[in-house]
Amino acid sequence: MDWGGEGMSLDKLKQLKQNISEVIVGKERVTELLLTTLLAGGNCLIDDVPGVGKTKLANALARSLGVEFKRVQFTPDLQPADISGIYFYNQKEGDFKFRPGPVFTNILLADEINRAVPRTQASLLEAMEEKQVSIEGTVFPLSKPFLVIATQNPVELEGTFPLPEAQLDRFLLKIEMGYPSIEEEVRILGRFKQEDPLVNLNPVLDGDAILALREEVNKVHLTPDLMKYIAQLSAATRNSRHIRLGLSPRGSLALMRSALAYAFLQGRGYVLPDDLKYLFYYVAGHRLILEYESEYAEDNKLELTQEILAQVPVPVEDVVYGS
Repeated sequence: MDWGGEGMSLDKLKQLKQNISEVIVGKERVTELLLTTLLAGGNCLIDDVPGVGKTKLANALARSLGVEFKRVQFTPDLQPADISGIYFYNQKEGDFKFRPGPVFTNILLADEINRAVPRTQASLLEAMEEKQVSIEGTVFPLSKPFLVIATQNPVELEGTFPLPEAQLDRFLLKIEMGYPSIEEEVRILGRFKQEDPLVNLNPVLDGDAILALREEVNKVHLTPDLMKYIAQLSAATRNSRHIRLGLSPRGSLALMRSALAYAFLQGRGYVLPDDLKYLFYYVAGHRLILEYESEYAEDNKLELTQEILAQVPVPVEDVVYGS
């Protein structure tokens, strides 16, 4: 693979990760998953308790990219038009004019998305999937690249509205931040003692560079046997006695796109079975609807996905590399 084409290189991605690590301490896994989402052209849901750095992570990525960024604080009184925009009557010109909402940007941070009512949550569905917004019969294409980063608090906290299945399915990956270790928290305190390091971040990539990188991601090699492996994993979720609703073809495509982007991020021009196994929980966990009487619960879907991975035979190495 030509890493230097169009001025792009793996060094730029390393610099992007380094930029984010100036703000976010000890979250290399989370950062890589967010960049995987960016390279795959998807959307990311960051789920965790308040105060662990979800919004900081999204802001660090936005500051590191020379693209337009907007943030919306989701609340119960937020209306769909507050996101998409409205037509208003301009008395001076005697005509209706369109005032675009914050969705018309490159990176949209939907902060605490599950604090808004379902009707408002659903207003993002078309934008997330089709990269466009329909308002009163007019279709408005969104800027490229377009990425939604949504944060949410666990649904057991007061004042939240669980995201519906159709909304969850639009997120390529769902990730959790987790609490820092004691050593990491000491580093956070020292780093933020004087000022927020976020203000000193400079862009390392622009919108055109991101689109060019996505073109390179499409060139990553994925063998037919690994495509079959993806389909078999999806079928296993549909046939599991613990799962009422398994992965759809959209979920299979999400796993494939994520694996291509993740392999590219690792500096490889080909996907390995381990890439698919590693990403499977992040792609599938939020999409699986459990049976009512399943012995598994929402908080141990990781164990369930590991069980499914153990059941599906992994393609042998010589088949993977096509030798």
